[in-house]
Amino acid sequence: MRYAKRLRAHGLVPWLVATEPERNTKMTRHVRRPWALALVALWMIGGWTLQGQERPEVTAAQVDEWMQELSNWGRWGADDQLGAVNLITPAKRRAALALATAGEVVSLSLPVSVGEPPDNPDSTAAFTSLRVVDIPSGFLMERQQVAFHGSTVSHLDALCHAHHDGQIYNGLALEDVFTEDGCSRMGISGLAGGIVTRGVLLDIPRLKGLDALETGTHVYPEDIEAWERRTGVTVSAGDAVFLRTGRWKNDNRSGYDITVAPWLKRRDVALVGSDGTQDVGQIPGTALPFHKLVLVALGANIFDNMDLEAVAETAARLGRWEFLLVAAPIPNPGGTGSPLNPLAIF
Repeated sequence: MRYAKRLRAHGLVPWLVATEPERNTKMTRHVRRPWALALVALWMIGGWTLQGQERPEVTAAQVDEWMQELSNWGRWGADDQLGAVNLITPAKRRAALALATAGEVVSLSLPVSVGEPPDNPDSTAAFTSLRVVDIPSGFLMERQQVAFHGSTVSHLDALCHAHHDGQIYNGLALEDVFTEDGCSRMGISGLAGGIVTRGVLLDIPRLKGLDALETGTHVYPEDIEAWERRTGVTVSAGDAVFLRTGRWKNDNRSGYDITVAPWLKRRDVALVGSDGTQDVGQIPGTALPFHKLVLVALGANIFDNMDLEAVAETAARLGRWEFLLVAAPIPNPGGTGSPLNPLAIF
């Protein structure tokens, strides 16, 4: 069927067109109602698009409501330190381990760019630096410095990385957790045991027939669901999802629309990642609201600045969009996150 792939990408197939293989059918056999054909024709000539429809404006007040509605606070007890990682059960890990059938391993980390640290010791700008010396006993030793938060270093955010209205995940008061020496609770050391679960790649440029998304593109829940229908992989509880935007091809700074946050809660996603810094667009009155909804309300750690080009190529070659994810952050006591090298194993 000539236009079926385009229709599926926009979520129209479930109610307009059947899903049996296109090569064995004709479009007229799939149209279920007379009015559906008119809608298909209108879509084909560009008179109506799902992406082009007006969407309700999301305000800071709506974000505040979602902070309450999507909250996982107390779900795993008042003393919980893991948040949504609790959704990665032993059964989930065993199922994820079974995905490693081809024995191919792909890094999801950006190459580290080494440079000089900033002159200001209090700077929060991302950087990595390295100094190597040859000591008299015949060994090369080094000193490394890294500031990983920002948009250039692959890292995993701890749950104490963000707060909203003076509270972090599970309702803890920021003033009771934060000191200059680190976070007394919800720090990255809570993940010292590492992460082993199913990773799911959301390759939205491939869905749209592009090498990379255009600058500032919002990825909506219906885009993700269209990708699920195309690949046959459904995001489920305990998964880690990785959104590829093609950022490293054109620096597009695209990402999840804020409306994906309720979708993540419905699917019980454990970890959220992308090749960008997640948030796209601005909501007056709140900074990086998607980050805060995920970290503070859902209690889900965030993988920032992943390099998803190699894993996308491997997934396309193998025809597999799910993989075993293994990730081990540095368990720095009190740390608000960690640089790391997550591995996708097919």
